[in-house]
Amino acid sequence: MARSSSRARAPRERAQPATPPTAPSKDLQVFANPAPERDYVIRFDVPEFTCLCPLTGQPDFAHLVIRYVPADLCVELKSLKLYLWSYRDEGAFHEAVTNRICDDLVAACAPGFLEVSGDFNVRGGIRTVVTVRHGTLPPGLQTAIAP
Repeated sequence: MARSSSRARAPRERAQPATPPTAPSKDLQVFANPAPERDYVIRFDVPEFTCLCPLTGQPDFAHLVIRYVPADLCVELKSLKLYLWSYRDEGAFHEAVTNRICDDLVAACAPGFLEVSGDFNVRGGIRTVVTVRHGTLPPGLQTAIAP
């Protein structure tokens, strides 16, 4: 036998925190390389990077790939996420934003080698791919950075 109730249960909504648990930030955090005696490649794959076109204010979407060979320091992943998120409301040409990301990562962790590649979605019938490199890739690691 089905029970009927004249009072419908109100959906239980999650309370919104007073301050968001995370927010965009330009502060890249680092930690000590756990294996500084060995050359190895760290790859970050960022399929949902977003910035704004500086001329139209329209969103630009890109797939970023960041590869680096750490020296003494590694980039902390959560801070990288918040750093990349900080570009969401900034106007920047594809070439400028890719170079700035490279410069900021080099300043934060001083890697032996770093490559940032931005594959930007088609705008006006043109797809843009910008690749920026810093440093020299150690011998024997060429296959590690192959696409």
